[in-house]
Amino acid sequence: MPVTLTSKRYQVQDPADAIEFCFQQGWTDGLPVVPPTPDRVSAMLEAARLEPQQQVAFITNRTVSVTAEKVAVNAVMAGCKPEYMPVVVAAVEGIGDPQWSYHGPGTSTGGAAVLMIVNGPIARELEINAGDNLFGPGWRANLTIGRALRLVMRNVCGSLPGLLDRGTLGHPGKVSYVIAENEADSPWAPLHVERGFRPEQSTVTVMAADAPHQFYNQLSSTAQGILTTLADGMRISGNVMGQPHYAIVIAGEHMHTIARDGWGKKEIRQFVWEHTQNSHAHLKKTQRMSGEVQAGDDTKMRPLVASPDDILVVAAGGRAGAFSAYIPGWGSARSSQAVTKEIKR
Repeated sequence: MPVTLTSKRYQVQDPADAIEFCFQQGWTDGLPVVPPTPDRVSAMLEAARLEPQQQVAFITNRTVSVTAEKVAVNAVMAGCKPEYMPVVVAAVEGIGDPQWSYHGPGTSTGGAAVLMIVNGPIARELEINAGDNLFGPGWRANLTIGRALRLVMRNVCGSLPGLLDRGTLGHPGKVSYVIAENEADSPWAPLHVERGFRPEQSTVTVMAADAPHQFYNQLSSTAQGILTTLADGMRISGNVMGQPHYAIVIAGEHMHTIARDGWGKKEIRQFVWEHTQNSHAHLKKTQRMSGEVQAGDDTKMRPLVASPDDILVVAAGGRAGAFSAYIPGWGSARSSQAVTKEIKR
């Protein structure tokens, strides 16, 4: 059944003109976009089984209602296939959740991106990359789904660089920042199951995040050795005073070594939480904490995150190579929570 679209329409001579027109209107992220014709937009809506004016999210701080039609328009421009639309919709629901708290990560000088972690059957069906070159190019689903979310933030919510988006530096994840968990090879419970969903459900977790930090350990053959290297890098990373979320992405070689020692995600979180604490003396000496060093500051410790549960552990990345990564969150867990939404089809 045909749908009635209400977005303003423009006439251009040919597709090349349409691409340049979108640049002129300020609708792009600096890359060419796919012209959002009515047929393409309608196909996106049909794939997600949504009516054009159905509200997907309400961004309270911006008093902006994000409709399905606007999401579909931006998903087309990002280069998404229609079957990607339910993932984009769930991600938009996530950033509209009061717990994610759009205003902070959407406007801060800290330059947060939206890390999206996809779990469940849909990740495999859409071939969302969970393996080699995890954060890199080459995978249409990863790049276009993340790009679609960012275009919604830009074109619907008004998060334009230099205006509402005040990121001092930003990072490339603000173009697209999407991964899937490698559930097929992982010896552990998937992230969405840890967060209360069933294995057969598909979800997307959104987290306000800085860029990934890769670490290397080919020397150790134990879980403790690998995680000691990880914790040493994490301990002085990101906003050490803010106590935000962190995501740990454990790739193939490290994953198998850690699992062989009988460590699960709970043990990983606990070890990392215990070994990323800084003394008040160190924080003061390095100008991260205000005040002069006082007696007892050498033994008074501050955790990197408030609780082990503020660390998300994800099994993903290539099977070869002794590399994994950690991703500092933006702000604090109090100012923006990671949110997981079901992908509805």
